[in-house]
Amino acid sequence: MPINTIFLDAGGTIVWPNWQRVSTALAAEGVNVDATVLAAVDPHVRRSFDMAPVIPTATNQRRDWSYWQYFEAILGRSGIEADTAARRALSVLEQYHRTTNLWETIPAFVPETLAELRRLGYKLVVVSNSNGTVRQTFDRIGLSGLIDVVIDSGDERIEKPDPRLFEIALERAGATAAATVHVGDFYCFDVIGARAAGLLPVLIDEANLYADADCHRVASIAELPRLLERI
Repeated sequence: MPINTIFLDAGGTIVWPNWQRVSTALAAEGVNVDATVLAAVDPHVRRSFDMAPVIPTATNQRRDWSYWQYFEAILGRSGIEADTAARRALSVLEQYHRTTNLWETIPAFVPETLAELRRLGYKLVVVSNSNGTVRQTFDRIGLSGLIDVVIDSGDERIEKPDPRLFEIALERAGATAAATVHVGDFYCFDVIGARAAGLLPVLIDEANLYADADCHRVASIAELPRLLERI
């Protein structure tokens, strides 16, 4: 069956943390690290969490890649100790993320690619493990007009890799699993979850860290149009 619907993860797939905001908050507490350094280590930190032995299957379970663990790992890999000053900065950022969403940076290729995929006739659905702020964030940063449906786990109280979140997305999009691909940057959430729901998974591997992955891989969604032609 031809693919007609594309599910997209949000963070690490179409939006990234605002590393300049993170760098500025840290600098205000006397912790100096360049935003480009933080951005460079990000894929490696995500990969390290992807290899964690415990994979949560629902929102109410403990998440080993929680906000604090994620950003402390980012700092550690950047050569910064997560001391009292750094944690004060992370507290300020956590509040911003809770109300506004820190994942607000859009690379130039994202709107261009989303527009191209829609021109090609694909329905675009965001399926994100998030905190209930994805819709308002997309409105704020100008992505809502390029997306047909948004499914935020914070609203649904179910998280990837639980296949129920994908099933909710299929129902709301009026799509079928056999004609849908899911694209995301975590193997443990996106690939495993998509397969459990009967979708074809595509893994975002921006730093080429998943050479042994048993699924389609792309460096970014900019490669999706060509990949979908081959599929």
